Amino acid sequence: MRQFDTVNILDMIGAIGEAKLKQCLSDFSCPINPEIEQFVTNNAIEFAGKKLSVTYFVVNEFGKIVAIFTLAHKAIEIGNANLSNSRRKKISRYAILDSEAGSYTVSAFLIAQFGKNYAIDEGKSISRNELMDLTFGILEKVQHDIGGGIVFLECEDKVNLLNFYQSEKNGFTPFNERYSVDDNTKYIQLFNFF
Repeated sequence: MRQFDTVNILDMIGAIGEAKLKQCLSDFSCPINPEIEQFVTNNAIEFAGKKLSVTYFVVNEFGKIVAIFTLAHKAIEIGNANLSNSRRKKISRYAILDSEAGSYTVSAFLIAQFGKNYAIDEGKSISRNELMDLTFGILEKVQHDIGGGIVFLECEDKVNLLNFYQSEKNGFTPFNERYSVDDNTKYIQLFNFF
């Protein structure tokens, strides 16, 4: 079985320095989602320095970055109308219902970036499910330290992505959508409990 380590970008900067890290990140390739590649190579270090988000590198036994995920914290609104009674009950532990607006306002963890490095040979790579497990491993540590219980993300309105996030294993539920004029793309926002 393959072994992966998860390394916080701030720890990596402390260990090898920003210049060396930039050099390592220049090899990151994600042709199926150029936004992730652009973020990793151009913004991850800056965002971590400003404490806007923290990127985690998933490193294989050969010391290669096989994937990344980026976490942040953000307030969101989740509409009440389409939630099941059990979801309403569960979300009320973490959120406040605005009965006039018909939505819950909650401080949630955001999976801001989530992607594999396609420059790595498939046999030395990681699956999306393994990457999600590692992401939730970090979120559970953070939850233990500071509380919280809702995580959300957004993805392009593509069947394969939505099927992955909404699968029984991952359990995300759509709650909103937005349209980006910049890249002419519809994004679906999904949340989950952990």
